[in-house]
Amino acid sequence: MRPDLYTEVMLTQDIPVHHLRAGDIAVLVDYVPHPEGGEEGCILEVFNVLGDSIAVVAVPLSAIAPLRADQVRSARSLVRSS
Repeated sequence: MRPDLYTEVMLTQDIPVHHLRAGDIAVLVDYVPHPEGGEEGCILEVFNVLGDSIAVVAVPLSAIAPLRADQVRSARSLVRSS
């Protein structure tokens, strides 16, 4: 399923380089074609619980899923290694 732009989506896999984990929520900002004909990509903006933007990342379409009514939001610390 291809979620609508500017809706919240959930990551389905970890993105270690950005310290993001499967289950984190982001806003879908855009779709981008793969430069070599591979899987379509998504641009996501990630916010902390206070609403501050903390990351903009590109992930494959398979790395996101729409939110469902049977899910519950949670909070975790964004731990960055030095």
